[in-house]
Amino acid sequence: MKLEGVFKKMSSQNKKPVEYFLLLGDDLLCLNQLIGRKIKIKHSFNQCLHCQKDLPIYRMGYCKTCFFLVPQTNESILRPELSTAHMGIEQRDLAFEKELELQPHIVYLAVSSGLKVGVTRKSQTPTRWIDQGASFALPILECENRYQAGITEVALAQHVADKTNYRKMLTGDIPQLDLVLERDKIREFIPKETAHFFLEKEEIQYFVYPLPNLDKITSLSLDKNPEIEKTLLGIKGQYLVFDDFTALNVRSFEGYGVEVEVG
Repeated sequence: MKLEGVFKKMSSQNKKPVEYFLLLGDDLLCLNQLIGRKIKIKHSFNQCLHCQKDLPIYRMGYCKTCFFLVPQTNESILRPELSTAHMGIEQRDLAFEKELELQPHIVYLAVSSGLKVGVTRKSQTPTRWIDQGASFALPILECENRYQAGITEVALAQHVADKTNYRKMLTGDIPQLDLVLERDKIREFIPKETAHFFLEKEEIQYFVYPLPNLDKITSLSLDKNPEIEKTLLGIKGQYLVFDDFTALNVRSFEGYGVEVEVG
């Protein structure tokens, strides 16, 4: 089986274990069914997710020109506290920004490699946690917009990490923490203006991935290795993990045109 298309982040279904899918052109690959099989991935072209041109991918699947133009890469995407849509102030496209940012957002605690705080649109739960390879997660506030969630995350990030160590996440070196207890420890640091959004009765959500625990892991790059041929060992987060303990972060290579051949 040989397919061609452009990498975009894997989609998933929250089952036990999580089921992963990769859309290439008009073909949808059920990746869980490929575990144990040899996969050849060859980077052969680029396609910017906006202009569709074969140009070097700068960041997030976009060429450099588009990255600094499209609203999908606004600063408020990576830094929600910079959102201005609630004030009617445009960054690049106010209609887009209002649709994205003026909707319920969840501030959460999760454990992917260690305890972390994060923000996601309510409509993106539990997808966001699965994309991060979280073993378990707990919503702690439901804010009205992205700005409110962002300033809350900034305040809590002074006391809880907001980054994931991908090696620990993939090897399964995960601390067993009580998220309800951890939530209660940091409740006093929630800003007064968002404290009334606190969620008292949310339950912890747990996730199981099609990947065994590993002793070590090394990342792969399609820039350094444009042709990869390895046996798929498992999947977690947005990583394809191979039997030589190397891992490819599919989301890091969005916009890369690839040929995929399954043995």
